[in-house]
Amino acid sequence: MSAVRLRGFGWRHAGRRRWAVRGVDLAVEAGERVLLLGPSGAGKSTLLGALAGLLPLDSGEREGSVEIDGLDPRTARERVGVVFQDPESQLVMARCGDDVAFGLENRGVPTEAIWPRVDTALRRVGFPYHRDRPTAALSGGEQQRLALAGALALRPSLLLLDEPTANLDPAGADLVRRAVTDALDADTTLILVEHRIADALPLVDRVVVLEPGGGVRADGPPEAVFAAHGDALDADGVWVPGRTTPPRHATTPAGQVLLAADRLGLPPRLAPTDLAVRAGEALAVLGPNGAGKSTLALLLGGLLRPGTGRVSATAALAGKAARTPPHRWPAPALARRIGSVFQDPEHQFVTGTVFEELALGPRRTGQPEPTVRATVDALLERLRLASLAAANPYTLSGGEARRLSVATALATAPRLLICDEPTFGQDRRTWRELVDLFADLRDDGHGVVTVTHDADFVAALADRTVNLRRP
Repeated sequence: MSAVRLRGFGWRHAGRRRWAVRGVDLAVEAGERVLLLGPSGAGKSTLLGALAGLLPLDSGEREGSVEIDGLDPRTARERVGVVFQDPESQLVMARCGDDVAFGLENRGVPTEAIWPRVDTALRRVGFPYHRDRPTAALSGGEQQRLALAGALALRPSLLLLDEPTANLDPAGADLVRRAVTDALDADTTLILVEHRIADALPLVDRVVVLEPGGGVRADGPPEAVFAAHGDALDADGVWVPGRTTPPRHATTPAGQVLLAADRLGLPPRLAPTDLAVRAGEALAVLGPNGAGKSTLALLLGGLLRPGTGRVSATAALAGKAARTPPHRWPAPALARRIGSVFQDPEHQFVTGTVFEELALGPRRTGQPEPTVRATVDALLERLRLASLAAANPYTLSGGEARRLSVATALATAPRLLICDEPTFGQDRRTWRELVDLFADLRDDGHGVVTVTHDADFVAALADRTVNLRRP
Protein backbone atom coordinates (compact mmCIF):
# COMPACT_ATOMS: atom_id res chain seq x y z
CA MET A 1 0.00 0.00 0.00
CA SER A 2 1.31 3.44 -0.92
CA ALA A 3 -0.13 6.84 -0.04
CA VAL A 4 1.11 10.01 -1.76
CA ARG A 5 1.39 13.49 -0.24
CA LEU A 6 2.47 16.70 -1.97
CA ARG A 7 2.52 19.96 -0.01
CA GLY A 8 3.20 23.18 -1.92
CA PHE A 9 5.26 21.19 -4.39
CA GLY A 10 7.02 23.00 -7.20
CA TRP A 11 9.92 22.30 -9.54
CA ARG A 12 11.90 24.54 -11.86
CA HIS A 13 14.44 22.98 -14.21
CA ALA A 14 17.94 24.43 -14.05
CA GLY A 15 18.32 27.41 -16.38
CA ARG A 16 14.56 27.95 -16.79
CA ARG A 17 12.65 31.03 -15.68
CA ARG A 18 9.27 29.34 -15.69
CA TRP A 19 8.36 26.72 -13.12
CA ALA A 20 7.43 23.38 -14.68
CA VAL A 21 4.91 22.84 -11.87
CA ARG A 22 4.19 24.84 -8.73
CA GLY A 23 1.95 25.12 -5.71
CA VAL A 24 0.59 21.58 -5.84
CA ASP A 25 -1.19 20.32 -2.73
CA LEU A 26 -2.41 16.77 -3.26
CA ALA A 27 -3.18 13.69 -1.20
CA VAL A 28 -3.73 10.30 -2.84
CA GLU A 29 -4.70 7.45 -0.57
CA ALA A 30 -3.51 3.88 -0.98
CA GLY A 31 -5.55 2.04 -3.59
CA GLU A 32 -6.89 5.16 -5.33
CA ARG A 33 -6.81 5.32 -9.15
CA VAL A 34 -6.11 8.89 -10.28
CA LEU A 35 -6.13 10.42 -13.76
CA LEU A 36 -3.85 13.46 -13.84
CA LEU A 37 -4.95 16.04 -16.42
CA GLY A 38 -3.88 19.43 -17.67
CA PRO A 39 -2.80 21.12 -20.90
CA SER A 40 0.55 20.28 -22.46
CA GLY A 41 3.25 21.90 -20.31
CA ALA A 42 1.17 21.96 -17.12
CA GLY A 43 3.78 19.82 -15.33
CA LYS A 44 2.18 16.37 -15.34
CA SER A 45 5.33 14.49 -16.35
CA THR A 46 7.43 16.55 -13.96
CA LEU A 47 5.12 15.63 -11.10
CA LEU A 48 5.42 11.93 -11.97
CA GLY A 49 9.20 12.32 -12.12
CA ALA A 50 9.16 13.75 -8.60
CA LEU A 51 7.09 10.83 -7.31
CA ALA A 52 9.47 8.39 -8.97
CA GLY A 53 12.45 10.02 -7.22
CA LEU A 54 13.97 11.04 -10.54
CA LEU A 55 14.49 14.78 -10.04
CA PRO A 56 18.02 15.22 -8.65
CA LEU A 57 18.34 18.32 -6.51
CA ASP A 58 21.31 19.51 -8.58
CA SER A 59 19.18 19.55 -11.76
CA GLY A 60 16.71 22.22 -10.67
CA GLU A 61 15.00 24.06 -7.83
CA ARG A 62 12.35 22.47 -5.62
CA GLU A 63 9.66 23.96 -3.42
CA GLY A 64 7.54 22.17 -0.87
CA SER A 65 7.63 18.44 -0.18
CA VAL A 66 6.80 15.11 -1.78
CA GLU A 67 6.27 11.93 0.24
CA ILE A 68 5.35 8.31 -0.46
CA ASP A 69 4.20 6.60 2.72
CA GLY A 70 5.94 9.37 4.63
CA LEU A 71 9.26 8.78 2.84
CA ASP A 72 11.24 10.83 0.37
CA PRO A 73 10.60 9.27 -3.07
CA ARG A 74 14.31 8.64 -3.51
CA THR A 75 14.21 6.20 -0.60
CA ALA A 76 10.87 4.67 -1.60
CA ARG A 77 11.78 3.61 -5.13
CA GLU A 78 11.23 -0.09 -4.46
CA ARG A 79 7.54 0.66 -3.94
CA VAL A 80 7.16 2.42 -7.28
CA GLY A 81 6.77 1.17 -10.85
CA VAL A 82 6.93 3.75 -13.63
CA VAL A 83 6.50 3.95 -17.40
CA PHE A 84 7.36 7.30 -18.96
CA GLN A 85 6.54 8.88 -22.33
CA ASP A 86 9.78 7.70 -23.93
CA PRO A 87 9.94 3.92 -23.42
CA GLU A 88 13.36 3.62 -25.09
CA SER A 89 14.93 5.58 -22.22
CA GLN A 90 13.88 2.78 -19.83
CA LEU A 91 15.31 -0.15 -21.81
CA VAL A 92 18.73 -1.19 -20.53
CA MET A 93 19.37 -4.74 -21.77
CA ALA A 94 19.97 -6.24 -25.21
CA ARG A 95 17.25 -8.92 -24.93
CA CYS A 96 13.63 -8.32 -24.02
CA GLY A 97 13.38 -10.96 -21.29
CA ASP A 98 16.57 -9.74 -19.67
CA ASP A 99 15.20 -6.21 -19.67
CA VAL A 100 12.08 -7.22 -17.74
CA ALA A 101 14.21 -9.35 -15.40
CA PHE A 102 16.64 -6.50 -14.71
CA GLY A 103 14.53 -4.80 -12.05
CA LEU A 104 13.65 -8.11 -10.38
CA GLU A 105 17.32 -9.04 -10.12
CA ASN A 106 18.17 -5.64 -8.66
CA ARG A 107 15.52 -6.13 -5.99
CA GLY A 108 16.81 -9.54 -5.00
CA VAL A 109 13.90 -11.66 -6.24
CA PRO A 110 14.91 -15.36 -6.01
CA THR A 111 16.23 -16.69 -9.32
CA GLU A 112 13.60 -19.42 -9.60
CA ALA A 113 10.81 -16.81 -9.36
CA ILE A 114 12.21 -14.34 -11.88
CA TRP A 115 11.42 -16.00 -15.22
CA PRO A 116 7.84 -16.99 -14.40
CA ARG A 117 7.20 -13.36 -13.43
CA VAL A 118 8.89 -12.13 -16.61
CA ASP A 119 6.78 -14.41 -18.82
CA THR A 120 3.58 -13.47 -17.01
CA ALA A 121 4.28 -9.74 -17.40
CA LEU A 122 5.08 -10.10 -21.11
CA ARG A 123 1.91 -12.09 -21.67
CA ARG A 124 -0.25 -9.58 -19.81
CA VAL A 125 0.78 -6.70 -22.09
CA GLY A 126 0.34 -8.76 -25.25
CA PHE A 127 4.04 -8.72 -26.11
CA PRO A 128 4.23 -10.54 -29.47
CA TYR A 129 7.75 -12.01 -29.26
CA HIS A 130 9.81 -14.50 -27.27
CA ARG A 131 11.89 -13.16 -24.41
CA ASP A 132 15.05 -13.56 -26.55
CA ARG A 133 13.93 -10.86 -28.99
CA PRO A 134 16.58 -8.08 -29.26
CA THR A 135 15.32 -4.83 -27.75
CA ALA A 136 16.97 -2.95 -30.64
CA ALA A 137 14.57 -4.69 -33.06
CA LEU A 138 11.40 -3.34 -31.42
CA SER A 139 9.13 -0.65 -32.80
CA GLY A 140 8.19 2.29 -30.58
CA GLY A 141 4.90 0.69 -29.62
CA GLU A 142 6.57 -2.62 -28.82
CA GLN A 143 9.08 -0.78 -26.63
CA GLN A 144 6.11 0.74 -24.80
CA ARG A 145 4.67 -2.69 -24.02
CA LEU A 146 8.07 -3.98 -22.88
CA ALA A 147 8.58 -1.03 -20.53
CA LEU A 148 5.14 -1.62 -19.05
CA ALA A 149 5.91 -5.31 -18.60
CA GLY A 150 9.06 -4.35 -16.69
CA ALA A 151 7.05 -2.13 -14.36
CA LEU A 152 4.27 -4.69 -13.79
CA ALA A 153 6.74 -7.49 -13.08
CA LEU A 154 7.89 -5.57 -9.99
CA ARG A 155 4.38 -5.70 -8.49
CA PRO A 156 4.64 -2.10 -7.27
CA SER A 157 2.33 -0.62 -4.66
CA LEU A 158 2.41 2.69 -6.60
CA LEU A 159 2.21 2.56 -10.39
CA LEU A 160 2.96 5.73 -12.39
CA LEU A 161 2.00 5.70 -16.07
CA ASP A 162 2.79 8.59 -18.42
CA GLU A 163 0.88 8.17 -21.72
CA PRO A 164 1.33 4.36 -21.67
CA THR A 165 -0.70 3.77 -24.86
CA ALA A 166 0.41 6.77 -26.92
CA ASN A 167 2.49 4.81 -29.44
CA LEU A 168 0.28 1.73 -29.59
CA ASP A 169 -2.14 0.56 -32.24
CA PRO A 170 -5.77 0.32 -31.04
CA ALA A 171 -5.58 -3.42 -30.31
CA GLY A 172 -2.31 -3.00 -28.43
CA ALA A 173 -3.66 -0.05 -26.45
CA ASP A 174 -6.65 -2.11 -25.40
CA LEU A 175 -4.35 -4.95 -24.32
CA VAL A 176 -2.27 -2.57 -22.21
CA ARG A 177 -5.32 -1.06 -20.51
CA ARG A 178 -6.61 -4.53 -19.69
CA ALA A 179 -3.14 -5.52 -18.48
CA VAL A 180 -3.08 -2.56 -16.12
CA THR A 181 -6.55 -3.44 -14.81
CA ASP A 182 -5.65 -7.10 -14.30
CA ALA A 183 -2.28 -6.38 -12.70
CA LEU A 184 -3.49 -3.94 -10.05
CA ASP A 185 -4.21 -5.36 -6.63
CA ALA A 186 -7.00 -3.76 -4.63
CA ASP A 187 -4.54 -1.69 -2.62
CA THR A 188 -2.25 -0.68 -5.54
CA THR A 189 -2.23 3.07 -6.10
CA LEU A 190 -2.35 4.26 -9.72
CA ILE A 191 -1.52 7.72 -11.04
CA LEU A 192 -2.07 7.93 -14.78
CA VAL A 193 -1.34 10.69 -17.30
CA GLU A 194 -3.33 10.39 -20.51
CA HIS A 195 -4.43 13.07 -22.94
CA ARG A 196 -7.17 10.91 -24.48
CA ILE A 197 -9.51 10.73 -21.53
CA ALA A 198 -12.41 8.60 -22.75
CA ASP A 199 -10.32 5.42 -23.02
CA ALA A 200 -8.64 6.05 -19.66
CA LEU A 201 -11.77 6.65 -17.58
CA PRO A 202 -12.54 2.94 -16.92
CA LEU A 203 -9.15 2.69 -15.18
CA VAL A 204 -9.70 5.49 -12.65
CA ASP A 205 -12.08 6.70 -9.95
CA ARG A 206 -10.74 10.22 -9.52
CA VAL A 207 -9.57 13.09 -11.74
CA VAL A 208 -7.04 15.76 -10.74
CA VAL A 209 -6.51 18.73 -13.05
CA LEU A 210 -3.29 20.76 -12.80
CA GLU A 211 -3.49 24.51 -13.36
CA PRO A 212 -0.78 25.63 -15.84
CA GLY A 213 -0.03 28.67 -13.69
CA GLY A 214 0.31 26.54 -10.56
CA GLY A 215 -1.78 24.48 -8.18
CA VAL A 216 -4.72 22.13 -8.67
CA ARG A 217 -7.73 23.45 -10.59
CA ALA A 218 -10.15 20.56 -10.04
CA ASP A 219 -10.22 17.33 -8.06
CA GLY A 220 -12.99 14.76 -7.73
CA PRO A 221 -14.96 11.98 -9.43
CA PRO A 222 -14.72 12.17 -13.25
CA GLU A 223 -18.40 12.96 -13.81
CA ALA A 224 -18.37 15.79 -11.28
CA VAL A 225 -15.15 17.33 -12.61
CA PHE A 226 -16.32 17.34 -16.23
CA ALA A 227 -19.79 18.59 -15.34
CA ALA A 228 -18.40 21.54 -13.38
CA HIS A 229 -15.32 22.37 -15.44
CA GLY A 230 -15.86 20.77 -18.87
CA ASP A 231 -16.17 23.99 -20.88
CA ALA A 232 -13.17 25.64 -19.23
CA LEU A 233 -11.07 22.49 -19.58
CA ASP A 234 -12.01 22.19 -23.25
CA ALA A 235 -11.00 25.82 -23.84
CA ASP A 236 -7.62 25.11 -22.21
CA GLY A 237 -6.97 22.12 -24.44
CA VAL A 238 -7.95 19.20 -22.22
CA TRP A 239 -9.53 16.29 -24.12
CA VAL A 240 -12.97 16.44 -22.52
CA PRO A 241 -15.02 13.38 -23.53
CA GLY A 242 -17.75 13.97 -26.09
CA ARG A 243 -16.24 17.06 -27.74
CA THR A 244 -15.83 16.84 -31.52
CA THR A 245 -13.42 18.48 -33.92
CA PRO A 246 -14.32 19.52 -37.49
CA PRO A 247 -12.26 17.91 -40.25
CA ARG A 248 -9.82 19.73 -42.55
CA HIS A 249 -9.86 17.64 -45.71
CA ALA A 250 -8.53 18.91 -49.03
CA THR A 251 -11.02 20.88 -51.13
CA THR A 252 -9.13 20.39 -54.40
CA PRO A 253 -7.72 17.25 -56.05
CA ALA A 254 -4.17 16.16 -55.24
CA GLY A 255 -1.44 17.45 -57.54
CA GLN A 256 1.57 15.85 -59.16
CA VAL A 257 3.56 13.01 -57.63
CA LEU A 258 6.50 14.19 -55.52
CA LEU A 259 7.89 10.85 -54.37
CA ALA A 260 7.18 7.22 -55.25
CA ALA A 261 8.09 3.91 -53.60
CA ASP A 262 8.41 0.84 -55.80
CA ARG A 263 8.60 -2.48 -53.89
CA LEU A 264 10.35 -0.52 -51.17
CA GLY A 265 11.43 -2.62 -48.19
CA LEU A 266 14.03 -3.26 -45.53
CA PRO A 267 13.93 -6.90 -44.36
CA PRO A 268 12.93 -7.90 -41.76
CA ARG A 269 11.49 -4.54 -40.68
CA LEU A 270 9.39 -3.62 -43.73
CA ALA A 271 7.86 -5.84 -46.40
CA PRO A 272 7.98 -4.58 -50.03
CA THR A 273 5.63 -1.61 -50.33
CA ASP A 274 4.33 0.51 -53.20
CA LEU A 275 2.95 4.02 -52.75
CA ALA A 276 2.99 7.51 -54.21
CA VAL A 277 3.11 10.82 -52.33
CA ARG A 278 1.44 13.75 -54.07
CA ALA A 279 1.53 17.50 -53.72
CA GLY A 280 -1.57 18.93 -52.06
CA GLU A 281 -2.41 15.67 -50.29
CA ALA A 282 -2.25 14.41 -46.71
CA LEU A 283 -1.41 10.70 -46.68
CA ALA A 284 -1.75 8.69 -43.45
CA VAL A 285 0.25 5.48 -42.98
CA LEU A 286 -1.53 3.05 -40.68
CA GLY A 287 -0.92 -0.46 -39.36
CA PRO A 288 -0.16 -2.45 -36.22
CA ASN A 289 2.98 -2.04 -34.15
CA GLY A 290 5.87 -3.81 -35.85
CA ALA A 291 4.49 -3.38 -39.38
CA GLY A 292 7.39 -1.11 -40.35
CA LYS A 293 5.66 2.27 -40.39
CA SER A 294 8.58 4.16 -38.84
CA THR A 295 11.01 2.35 -41.13
CA LEU A 296 8.93 3.41 -44.13
CA ALA A 297 9.02 7.02 -42.93
CA LEU A 298 12.82 6.93 -42.67
CA LEU A 299 13.14 5.38 -46.13
CA LEU A 300 10.82 7.94 -47.73
CA GLY A 301 12.70 10.70 -45.94
CA GLY A 302 16.04 9.66 -47.43
CA LEU A 303 17.40 8.72 -44.00
CA LEU A 304 17.83 4.99 -44.69
CA ARG A 305 19.17 3.11 -47.69
CA PRO A 306 16.52 0.75 -49.11
CA GLY A 307 17.06 -2.97 -48.68
CA THR A 308 14.74 -3.80 -51.57
CA GLY A 309 13.11 -1.70 -54.27
CA ARG A 310 13.63 2.02 -54.55
CA VAL A 311 12.46 5.53 -53.69
CA SER A 312 12.18 7.86 -56.67
CA ALA A 313 11.74 11.63 -56.50
CA THR A 314 10.18 13.56 -59.36
CA ALA A 315 11.36 16.81 -60.88
CA ALA A 316 8.53 18.54 -59.03
CA LEU A 317 10.36 17.77 -55.78
CA ALA A 318 14.02 17.62 -56.73
CA GLY A 319 14.53 19.16 -60.18
CA LYS A 320 17.58 17.70 -61.90
CA ALA A 321 18.47 15.79 -58.74
CA ALA A 322 15.46 13.55 -59.33
CA ARG A 323 17.80 11.08 -61.05
CA THR A 324 19.47 10.49 -57.67
CA PRO A 325 17.67 8.58 -54.86
CA PRO A 326 16.96 10.74 -51.78
CA HIS A 327 19.29 8.79 -49.47
CA ARG A 328 22.19 9.99 -51.62
CA TRP A 329 21.31 13.68 -51.60
CA PRO A 330 23.60 16.04 -49.66
CA ALA A 331 22.16 16.92 -46.25
CA PRO A 332 21.34 20.60 -47.06
CA ALA A 333 19.53 19.57 -50.25
CA LEU A 334 17.60 16.86 -48.41
CA ALA A 335 16.53 19.34 -45.71
CA ARG A 336 15.24 21.81 -48.33
CA ARG A 337 13.15 19.14 -50.07
CA ILE A 338 12.00 16.71 -47.34
CA GLY A 339 11.38 17.48 -43.68
CA SER A 340 11.31 14.52 -41.27
CA VAL A 341 9.86 14.36 -37.76
CA PHE A 342 11.00 11.30 -35.82
CA GLN A 343 8.90 9.21 -33.45
CA ASP A 344 11.21 10.23 -30.60
CA PRO A 345 11.67 14.03 -30.77
CA GLU A 346 14.91 13.97 -28.79
CA HIS A 347 16.61 11.95 -31.52
CA GLN A 348 16.73 15.07 -33.70
CA PHE A 349 17.81 17.68 -31.13
CA VAL A 350 21.46 18.73 -31.41
CA THR A 351 21.75 22.24 -29.92
CA GLY A 352 21.41 23.81 -26.49
CA THR A 353 18.36 26.03 -26.94
CA VAL A 354 15.01 25.93 -28.70
CA PHE A 355 15.92 29.00 -30.76
CA GLU A 356 19.20 27.51 -31.97
CA GLU A 357 17.46 24.22 -32.77
CA LEU A 358 15.07 26.03 -35.10
CA ALA A 359 17.82 28.19 -36.62
CA LEU A 360 20.08 25.25 -37.44
CA GLY A 361 18.32 24.06 -40.60
CA PRO A 362 17.91 27.46 -42.27
CA ARG A 363 21.54 28.33 -41.51
CA ARG A 364 22.77 25.06 -43.01
CA THR A 365 20.81 25.73 -46.17
CA GLY A 366 22.48 29.14 -46.57
CA GLN A 367 19.68 31.49 -45.47
CA PRO A 368 20.80 35.02 -44.48
CA GLU A 369 20.60 35.72 -40.76
CA PRO A 370 17.64 38.17 -40.90
CA THR A 371 15.65 35.52 -42.79
CA VAL A 372 16.70 32.89 -40.25
CA ARG A 373 15.50 35.01 -37.33
CA ALA A 374 12.21 35.84 -39.03
CA THR A 375 11.60 32.15 -39.78
CA VAL A 376 12.40 31.09 -36.22
CA ASP A 377 10.27 33.82 -34.64
CA ALA A 378 7.29 32.89 -36.81
CA LEU A 379 7.56 29.20 -35.91
CA LEU A 380 7.97 29.97 -32.20
CA GLU A 381 4.73 31.95 -32.25
CA ARG A 382 2.81 29.50 -34.45
CA LEU A 383 3.60 26.49 -32.24
CA ARG A 384 3.41 28.35 -28.90
CA LEU A 385 7.08 27.94 -28.08
CA ALA A 386 8.09 31.61 -27.83
CA SER A 387 8.38 31.56 -24.03
CA LEU A 388 10.75 28.58 -24.35
CA ALA A 389 13.13 30.07 -26.93
CA ALA A 390 16.07 30.03 -24.48
CA ALA A 391 15.21 26.65 -22.92
CA ASN A 392 17.23 23.49 -23.44
CA PRO A 393 15.23 21.18 -25.74
CA TYR A 394 15.87 18.25 -23.41
CA THR A 395 13.99 19.96 -20.56
CA LEU A 396 10.74 20.36 -22.52
CA SER A 397 7.60 18.40 -21.78
CA GLY A 398 6.69 15.62 -24.17
CA GLY A 399 4.13 17.79 -25.96
CA GLU A 400 6.49 20.76 -26.21
CA ALA A 401 9.28 18.54 -27.55
CA ARG A 402 6.95 17.16 -30.21
CA ARG A 403 5.97 20.67 -31.34
CA LEU A 404 9.64 21.64 -31.51
CA SER A 405 10.47 18.60 -33.63
CA VAL A 406 7.70 19.54 -36.07
CA ALA A 407 8.94 23.13 -36.16
CA THR A 408 12.52 22.08 -36.93
CA ALA A 409 11.30 20.08 -39.91
CA LEU A 410 9.29 23.07 -41.17
CA ALA A 411 12.12 25.58 -40.70
CA THR A 412 13.65 24.88 -44.13
CA ALA A 413 10.24 25.09 -45.89
CA PRO A 414 10.43 21.60 -47.45
CA ARG A 415 7.99 20.64 -50.22
CA LEU A 416 7.37 17.28 -48.51
CA LEU A 417 6.86 16.72 -44.77
CA ILE A 418 7.07 13.24 -43.22
CA CYS A 419 5.97 12.91 -39.59
CA ASP A 420 6.07 9.88 -37.30
CA GLU A 421 3.33 10.09 -34.62
CA PRO A 422 3.11 13.90 -34.78
CA THR A 423 0.25 14.20 -32.25
CA PHE A 424 1.92 12.18 -29.49
CA GLY A 425 1.65 13.95 -26.13
CA GLN A 426 -0.50 16.84 -27.39
CA ASP A 427 -3.42 18.38 -25.59
CA ARG A 428 -6.55 19.13 -27.60
CA ARG A 429 -5.56 22.72 -28.38
CA THR A 430 -2.08 21.91 -29.71
CA TRP A 431 -3.51 18.86 -31.49
CA ARG A 432 -5.95 21.15 -33.29
CA GLU A 433 -3.12 23.55 -34.11
CA LEU A 434 -1.11 20.71 -35.65
CA VAL A 435 -4.09 19.60 -37.74
CA ASP A 436 -4.53 23.16 -38.99
CA LEU A 437 -0.81 23.57 -39.62
CA PHE A 438 -0.57 20.39 -41.70
CA ALA A 439 -3.81 21.22 -43.51
CA ASP A 440 -2.51 24.68 -44.41
CA LEU A 441 0.72 23.13 -45.74
CA ARG A 442 -1.28 20.64 -47.78
CA ASP A 443 -3.55 23.37 -49.16
CA ASP A 444 -0.46 25.38 -50.15
CA GLY A 445 0.69 22.48 -52.32
CA HIS A 446 2.99 20.61 -49.97
CA GLY A 447 2.87 16.86 -49.55
CA VAL A 448 2.21 15.61 -46.00
CA VAL A 449 2.83 12.03 -44.85
CA THR A 450 1.91 11.06 -41.29
CA VAL A 451 2.60 7.75 -39.58
CA THR A 452 -0.01 7.52 -36.84
CA HIS A 453 -2.24 5.45 -34.58
CA ASP A 454 -4.39 8.50 -33.88
CA ALA A 455 -7.78 7.71 -35.42
CA ASP A 456 -9.12 11.20 -34.68
CA PHE A 457 -6.15 12.75 -36.46
CA VAL A 458 -6.72 10.54 -39.51
CA ALA A 459 -10.40 11.45 -39.56
CA ALA A 460 -9.62 15.18 -39.29
CA LEU A 461 -6.79 15.45 -41.82
CA ALA A 462 -6.10 12.44 -44.04
CA ASP A 463 -7.18 12.55 -47.67
CA ARG A 464 -5.90 9.01 -48.28
CA THR A 465 -4.60 6.13 -46.15
CA VAL A 466 -2.14 3.29 -46.66
CA ASN A 467 -2.34 0.26 -44.38
CA LEU A 468 0.79 -1.80 -43.68
CA ARG A 469 0.86 -5.34 -42.36
CA ARG A 470 3.52 -7.10 -40.33
CA PRO A 471 6.32 -8.53 -42.52
